[in-house]
Amino acid sequence: MKFNYPKLLFKAFLLLMLAGIIAGCGKEPFQPKTSGITLRDSTGGSDTSGSGGIVLLPDTVPSFFSPAGVAVDGGGNIYVADYGNNLIRKITASGLVSTLAGSGNQGSINAGGVLASFNQPTGIAVDATGNVFVGDAGNDIIRKITPDGTVTTFAGSDSTGYADGAAATASFFHPEGITLDGAGNVYVADAGNNLIRKVSGGIVSTIAGNKIGTTADNIFSDPTGVAIDAGGNIYTANFLASNILKINTAGTVSVFAGSGNIGSANGTGIAASFYFPNSLAIDATGNVYVSDGVNNLIRKITPDGTVSTFAGSGVAGAADGAGIAASFNGPAGLVVDAVGDVYVADANNNRIRKITPAGLVTTIAGSGHAGSRNGQISAIRNSKTTRAVVKQKLPIFYKSSK
Repeated sequence: MKFNYPKLLFKAFLLLMLAGIIAGCGKEPFQPKTSGITLRDSTGGSDTSGSGGIVLLPDTVPSFFSPAGVAVDGGGNIYVADYGNNLIRKITASGLVSTLAGSGNQGSINAGGVLASFNQPTGIAVDATGNVFVGDAGNDIIRKITPDGTVTTFAGSDSTGYADGAAATASFFHPEGITLDGAGNVYVADAGNNLIRKVSGGIVSTIAGNKIGTTADNIFSDPTGVAIDAGGNIYTANFLASNILKINTAGTVSVFAGSGNIGSANGTGIAASFYFPNSLAIDATGNVYVSDGVNNLIRKITPDGTVSTFAGSGVAGAADGAGIAASFNGPAGLVVDAVGDVYVADANNNRIRKITPAGLVTTIAGSGHAGSRNGQISAIRNSKTTRAVVKQKLPIFYKSSK
């Protein structure tokens, strides 16, 4: 086991600073708009209210609070790591939002459904049989949720640190991103330890990280996202270094894209730039999609390392639309489904968004207000008139501290 005390002190300082910000930025109550809107029911009819001249679709009823991660199963169900609520939420293909697990109170209780508890759930993935795996960052453990909602600890102990070995005695430091390969092995972006870990057959091992094997010192800097392609290559969002790393099957680490300098330039390999990329996902043909959090963009990297802007104007907002006509506000976790649709946890907008392969962005769920309401999604927003959430929150990946 090892600890990085300078990093612990630095992250503790960030947490104290964050606590002050959060104290003045609590959840907003759900307030449906009633002035100057056109309400449209499920049959396509309308009822105009008010005289402000603004045409909007109504807010969807269900709400989230800084959603950090998303996963999708073969049936089209979406799972959300609802970071600010300490909940794991489920959105069915028919649009019903429910709580899969979590009481809403911070904790690490293993139990069924709402009797269980989490602490800053961040990364999330789902296997072929419907088991959900969660990077429970604030508890420094990996959790498993069966399809019936039963929560157990999959890997990690009561200790914060770095120890490989049996899953029950291994330790992590703020595990965030999480993904699975075709064999069901779990890969973890162990952000606080600057490591990429693997859980297989009940054993935790280290795949790559600073001072591991031939890896150069300090190439990893708060890795917060992880994904694996069909060939077994692992990619990580190297958050503080503002680049994307690739780990090949031989364990060699290289910079896949990003100069390391803050920016939003498109280009190939290190000619491109990012601003604190936090999460990534890979489609069936090997394209890598990146949540470029501070740039408020979703970027796409082809297998040869060419970076382009897939969606987002770069200005914080919540507008639906095509490509750069759409806007995001602190996009976090993302996932690609079997047909190439990309789902994004739009953290600071408290919404779940969808991007088609052609780049069309729509809002799947979320009222825009911070909350934890369940229910049926009632409408899709008018993309031309939706406004950004007024209250800004610190991007969730700055919260990686204990």
